[in-house]
Amino acid sequence: MRLATFTDYGLRVLMRLAGAPGRAVSTGQIASEFAISQHHLAKVVSDLGRGGFLRSERGRSGGLRLMRPAHEITLGEVVRHLERKFAIVECFRADGGECVLKPHCRLRPQLAAAREAFMAELDRTTIEECAWTAQDQATAAAG
Repeated sequence: MRLATFTDYGLRVLMRLAGAPGRAVSTGQIASEFAISQHHLAKVVSDLGRGGFLRSERGRSGGLRLMRPAHEITLGEVVRHLERKFAIVECFRADGGECVLKPHCRLRPQLAAAREAFMAELDRTTIEECAWTAQDQATAAAG
């Protein structure tokens, strides 16, 4: 399976916040550290906020913070939320797509089972386990 870039960025944001528990981190700082467009990242952050994963605080000590402890957020939960707009193949679209095989397709059940196995594996790992720490940042900057 291939995740959308949008989802990749969302996971990076949450990993970064998990690596700085209790500290607010700005969207600009994350965009700079991960070489992501700040404009695109703002859309990702907005969606993560609507999903209940993070909150944005204004002011001098403001920035992004996780809404729940990182050990309570699974990768599967995040991916399900962010990938809800993206279909693995056309017939998985919310509107059912335009596939002519749909009435007699024998592929869809196998793809659905594979997707569920993929998500079940992601449910076993938390954002805390994937946290992007200060040590990771230092290593990346030196490398």
